[in-house]
Amino acid sequence: MKNLNIDTKQRKIILVMIVIGLVLGALIFFTSKPKPAGEEAGHGGHAEEKHEHGKGHADGEHHGKKAESGHSDAKGHGDAEHHEGSVKGAHGGNLFTEGDFGLEVLLAEDGGPPRFRIWLYEKGKALPPAAANVSATVTRPDGSKEEFSFTIDKDNLLSKQSIAEPHVFEATIAAQRGKEPFLFSFEKEEGKVKLSDTQIKRAGVTIETTGAARINSTLQLPGEIRFNEDRTAHVVPRLSGVVQSVTADLGQQVKKGQVLAVISSTELSKQRSELMASQKQLAMAKLTYDREKKLWQEKISAEQDYLQAQQALSTAEIAVQNARQQLEAIGASAVSSGPLNRFELRAPFDGMIVEKHISLGESVKEDAKVFTLSDLSTVWAEISVPAKDINIVRVGAKTTVKATVLDATASGTISYVGSLLGEQTRTAMARITLANPQMAWRPGLVVNVEVILNQAEIPVAVTVDAVQSVNDSPTVFVKVSNGFIPQPVVTGRSDGKMIEIVKGLKPGSRYAAAGSFVIKAEQGKGSAEHAH
Repeated sequence: MKNLNIDTKQRKIILVMIVIGLVLGALIFFTSKPKPAGEEAGHGGHAEEKHEHGKGHADGEHHGKKAESGHSDAKGHGDAEHHEGSVKGAHGGNLFTEGDFGLEVLLAEDGGPPRFRIWLYEKGKALPPAAANVSATVTRPDGSKEEFSFTIDKDNLLSKQSIAEPHVFEATIAAQRGKEPFLFSFEKEEGKVKLSDTQIKRAGVTIETTGAARINSTLQLPGEIRFNEDRTAHVVPRLSGVVQSVTADLGQQVKKGQVLAVISSTELSKQRSELMASQKQLAMAKLTYDREKKLWQEKISAEQDYLQAQQALSTAEIAVQNARQQLEAIGASAVSSGPLNRFELRAPFDGMIVEKHISLGESVKEDAKVFTLSDLSTVWAEISVPAKDINIVRVGAKTTVKATVLDATASGTISYVGSLLGEQTRTAMARITLANPQMAWRPGLVVNVEVILNQAEIPVAVTVDAVQSVNDSPTVFVKVSNGFIPQPVVTGRSDGKMIEIVKGLKPGSRYAAAGSFVIKAEQGKGSAEHAH
């Protein structure tokens, strides 16, 4: 073998390469070194420390008012330990665990009202139901809370109280196992109809708030609009004659004193002639009286002549007054603008011509009903009151009158209740006077009359259209976040607009009013699940 001649420069290069190789080998060796046991998961040791911290919660953090802060303190636990997840237990309920301890919660009906059933576990094995003290709190969307205690039922704990519908709530289960407290919470949204604010607005659903209302107890009776007979008159000539002209038409609105027709009457001519003759006699009697009075005062004539002249004057004045009153009695003026036989038939008050029985050239009698005039600014609503209701329908009672074929409503009071019963109908007649400025209430119109018997202040009421029938039970859809929940209620009195809620809702609850049927339809489509 030949000797290799290596100079100083080459030696230095080889030495540098050897050092670099040693450094790289050391790096590979240390970076590939395995981790100690317990450090494989980056959060292993830390998670165990948090779990031990959760077990060390004070009892006050899991019970009573401090439960909220205690639950917040336990956020280091996994979600499955405190909140409802997809984990199901052996009995079909939701399984919760913390450390070695666990419990399964089931909302069970068992053919009766829904109740909580709870099974206890330790390290996955069943525990006797007496192994822990358990209680539950249910918080409703309106903020109200319900406390639940438990009794032993075979191998599980059964809540003593049932859980009312709807099953939309947040439940907190508190368990005490020896000295260790545990707290688990979960939510139920059974039956919730999910709708966004945009969908609610688009569907035309209005939101109202429950509160106090005045409910009227009413009695509904049939009725009919009639003329106000106190403001209805049959216009008659009050003297015979021949019709010269007719200026009023059927349905015409006329004013008081307006000429309706002109009649030529010989009887009127005689009466006016008598008035004129009486007036002339009065003038002569006045002259005679003045002359005799002056002569008597001057002692020229005897007092007897003066007294006779005075008597004649009084008789003439009476004759004139009598003739004038006869003309006034038939509605004729003392002085005619035309012939003495011209009689102007005038309207006695403002009103409408509702009947007309006169024509040009017709001969009419003094008692002929040539016109019927009615003031329709007020009308009567006449109602038939059955014999059984006569004692509760009284004068002065407030009423609401509704037309059966028109969108018209008016308020009034009963002004008259008849004391006699009809032989055929066995009902009494009652009357309401209604203002009719727009002439909407036409005589002959059939109406329904609600008589308000009494009024009551109700603490909780909703609009009538808010109550829907769900599963044959009256239900109100209560507004919650992102939708509505069906709330069964017990209803009471109603006046057709508002309805009393005896049980099921509190004052201040927001609910679906107009358009609530849309929510019921959405519920029927299956948008709300009903599963325990």
